[in-house]
Amino acid sequence: MMKKSMSKPMTQIMERLCKFEYIRMVIFPEEVILNQAVDKWPLCDCLVSFHSKGFPLDKAVEYAKLRNPLLINDLNMQYYIQDRREVYRILQEEGIDLPRYAVLTRDPDRPEECNLVEGEDHVEVNGEVFPKPFVEKPVSAEDHNVYVYYPTSAGGGSQRLFRKIGSRSSVYSPESCVRKTGSYIYEEFMPTDGTDVKVYTVGPDYAHAEARKSPALDGKVERDSEGKEIRYPVMLSAMEKLVARKVCLAFKQTVCGFDLLRANGHSFVCDVNGFSFVKNSMKYYDDCAKVLGNMVMRELAPQFHIPWSIPLEAEDIPIVPTTSGTMMELRCVIAIIRHGDRTPKQKMKMEVRHPLFFALFEKYGGYKSGKLKLKKPKQLQEVLDIARLLLAELGQHTDCEIEEKKGKLEQLKTVLEMYGHFSGINRKVQLTYLPNGQPKASSEEEEGPKEGPSLLLVLKWGGELTPAGRVQAEELGRAFRCMYPGGQGDYAGFPGCGLLRLHSTYRHDLKIYASDEGRVQMTAAAFAKGLLALEGELTPILVQMVKSANMNGMLDSDSESLTDCQQRVKVRLHEIMQKDQDFTEADYEKLAPTCSPSLVTSMKTIGNPVRTCDQVYALIQSLTSQIRRRLEDPKSADLQLYHSETLELMLQRWSKLERDFRNKSGRYDISKIPDIYDCVKYDTQHNATLDLEDTLELFRLSRALADIVIPQEYGINKAEKMDIAQAYCLPLMKKIQLDLQRTHEDEAVNKLHPLYSRGVMSPGRHVRTRLYFTSESHVHSLLSIFRYGGLLDEVKDQQWKQAMDYLSAVSELNYMTQIVIMLYEDNNKDPGSEERFHVELHFSPGVKGCEDEENVPLGFGFRPASAENQEKQTNQGSLEDLSQEETDRALSLSEPISIKRAPMIRNRKTGSMEVLSETFHTSSKGASYCLFPSSSRQSPEIKQTGLGGYLVSAPLYKRVHKLFSMPPVKRFSVSFARHPTNGFEGCSMVPSIYPLETLHNSLSLKQVDKFLNAVCEHSSDAHAKTMKALSALFDTSSQGYAHYGVSIATSMFFSLHTYFFKTYLALLNVRILNAKLNTKH
Repeated sequence: MMKKSMSKPMTQIMERLCKFEYIRMVIFPEEVILNQAVDKWPLCDCLVSFHSKGFPLDKAVEYAKLRNPLLINDLNMQYYIQDRREVYRILQEEGIDLPRYAVLTRDPDRPEECNLVEGEDHVEVNGEVFPKPFVEKPVSAEDHNVYVYYPTSAGGGSQRLFRKIGSRSSVYSPESCVRKTGSYIYEEFMPTDGTDVKVYTVGPDYAHAEARKSPALDGKVERDSEGKEIRYPVMLSAMEKLVARKVCLAFKQTVCGFDLLRANGHSFVCDVNGFSFVKNSMKYYDDCAKVLGNMVMRELAPQFHIPWSIPLEAEDIPIVPTTSGTMMELRCVIAIIRHGDRTPKQKMKMEVRHPLFFALFEKYGGYKSGKLKLKKPKQLQEVLDIARLLLAELGQHTDCEIEEKKGKLEQLKTVLEMYGHFSGINRKVQLTYLPNGQPKASSEEEEGPKEGPSLLLVLKWGGELTPAGRVQAEELGRAFRCMYPGGQGDYAGFPGCGLLRLHSTYRHDLKIYASDEGRVQMTAAAFAKGLLALEGELTPILVQMVKSANMNGMLDSDSESLTDCQQRVKVRLHEIMQKDQDFTEADYEKLAPTCSPSLVTSMKTIGNPVRTCDQVYALIQSLTSQIRRRLEDPKSADLQLYHSETLELMLQRWSKLERDFRNKSGRYDISKIPDIYDCVKYDTQHNATLDLEDTLELFRLSRALADIVIPQEYGINKAEKMDIAQAYCLPLMKKIQLDLQRTHEDEAVNKLHPLYSRGVMSPGRHVRTRLYFTSESHVHSLLSIFRYGGLLDEVKDQQWKQAMDYLSAVSELNYMTQIVIMLYEDNNKDPGSEERFHVELHFSPGVKGCEDEENVPLGFGFRPASAENQEKQTNQGSLEDLSQEETDRALSLSEPISIKRAPMIRNRKTGSMEVLSETFHTSSKGASYCLFPSSSRQSPEIKQTGLGGYLVSAPLYKRVHKLFSMPPVKRFSVSFARHPTNGFEGCSMVPSIYPLETLHNSLSLKQVDKFLNAVCEHSSDAHAKTMKALSALFDTSSQGYAHYGVSIATSMFFSLHTYFFKTYLALLNVRILNAKLNTKH
């Protein structure tokens, strides 16, 4: 008790209260409170009493009845505050928003008799269903052991919160089952983007708010140099101030703390703590003492006939006006990022006709759309049970009527039994209804197609994010911090304090989206971990920070449902690649009409495509033979490869490729080339210690083939590329357009308190960050739209021509490929001026290849001065008066400077991956930095001085005041680093990531908006015409069934259904995004 009474906040406030002429403070000794009767307690006129552990609240109530002092905090209400059920009841009665909740009360003598039903991914309490993630709170407010349970799709387990111990406030546990004893409140988990708001009232008209990192995020408490938890003040909205007033009055607690969760545009109260003070805020101590002192004097002065006039001035500090300068302010960052390094994707198709499969298809609503995706552990277990049952029947009765092939069933069983458990993010089964069965696809099919309906079962596995992929994503997240103002500082041992301060103070409006693929979601979580300096497991970060965009198809694509244009492109591509002769001039015109240097180079490397495929096939055969010999060697019996793979599993994936690549007629399946390249790239990087012969040659040839097949599957000529790109990216393009538009329209956001904005330009403003994590198809498509959609004229714009030449030379969009759009605002320009908002477009082809590439294409660096700006005179402009220790200042350049190599300042480890960090010495008048300086970039103007060090001549980086000077960024200066793997300390290498290259840095927002609008409108018009034609086609078909035959009409409908239904949904989503739904659909 005395610890709280004599705490620093209490001492600071009491010292200030003593400065009131008529107020004297008396602290009741703990011995008196505990051991003496209340009539022996000291007399007082005003009582500040609050419950804490061991405090006799009953005696305090008795004393208040005896002496009748003025109560700062009501004592009887403190009984209610100790019970979360009563707290929620009172909040509900006051009309204060709460998370959806239900109370489970157990009889301690019969805990099993309760109204709780626990499912795999939900609980049902008193008939109320709570899907995971949900929160489980003990009903006693004194019990701080709050658990958050995660769904199996995110990895399962739970985060266990507790009262802070040292630097931790929670730990992650693999336990997924709820507690079976005790009474609890179960409530809906609120996605708060990883931050909580603590509100402290002093009377109904004063509230101080602070942001802190959510304890459920990673459990690590952020502390400052004095060991205090780091918190940042925030401004409450008008509605939140009303909530604070209601809480203060409802619980009759003048000094009261409570917790706010800001989620989905609303604020929810999740806890009321009662008497609570702010730590380490001199402003709060002043304000609190002033409010309390005036309150006491106002109530008691008349009673004692003390002359007292209530001060008229406002008790809150007036708002400090924002400063204005000539620097452009970062307002929005939009990034589209491909997932990180993954295990090879594998797929097995089989036609199934057994009634058990049809029953499963019907059970989960497959007939509604003709398709079904099974990912949940329970669903996958059902598929496994069917496979086991059919195999058992086949083993007992060889003549039984089971049409499914035994080999396929065994593979289905083997894959589903891998790892010993289901996580829901590394395997999935897709079932598609085939009304007339599956047509004979290749010469592998010994029998012709059978009559009657069937299901096409597609089993997908692999494609998991590797430990290397997690490192890549996390490191890229750290580097991304440095694109924000103040990124050059140091925050709790990490660079990028500008971004971290923005996020903690709610000036950072951050949203992270990911497709529904496990590798994409985990990449997003790892990136968020690096971006926001989080620690611990990825599952809690994934649940709280990453939003799934699969509901509107924005980042997901159904690879089984190709557009008509993409089908035609694949047929043409396969025809060209099946010619047993060297590529002719006509082939170059057919296959590379865009004259892309990377395509032309690959075609020259290949020469004769069939002969190259022969070589690749022979090398695969050699590889499988070598693996079989290793398996026969007793020394290799227990050899475990990267990411817990075994030699048997490695042989399985290569043997499958060997079978699938060449059919019995000798023709090659070109669609398997990406899979071959995928596998050899994986083994070259991660399993190089096996020293298998000719893997590098296989890598070289398969890469040359893949460099043709992969990009050209998204269109061969420009028109096809645009058509396919729009089919993939229409919802995403509309969302990007809205992100840019809303940045300058939406000001109803959480803002930084002006008093704490020193060193931050325009403190009332915010930075909007939108991160979209997706797969290769969306990255290819989006880049095609920017390249071929008519954003700029290459003839008239030299910078754009250089950018297009650079993109044409890039052969592969590897893991962690990024397309970044940055929006700046010049506050000196007229709001309606085209020069007010400035847009930049940047690009990186992702991680570096397995081999050192001497001929890697080079861009022109990150944020170089544009030609038009180089001719302008520099203008120092006005900057606010900032102290030298502030890091959030944007420096203006008045003269060219040199950047020289500085000593290395830190050697920090991520896992066991060593990351080297560098800083630069700059002149006192300004600085200019190059983000992601590439170790491979060489020019007459740049001389390398050592590992990552450069001497940069002045003319190359001459800058003007209009462009933000960027902070130095931590280099990926170790090209490859060892890191721990899952279950095996391997020597796998983690490649570094290519630097961001600026494609254009002098676009106007109006220009970009007009371009996006044109692209989206053109796509919508094209799809509208298609829908109209489809409608007419169906009308004609329905009238002419007798003429064409029912089977033909039915077959046509099912072949077109998937694509056009997907198109219709895309159109509907776009209209919803536009908020222009004028007609009913």
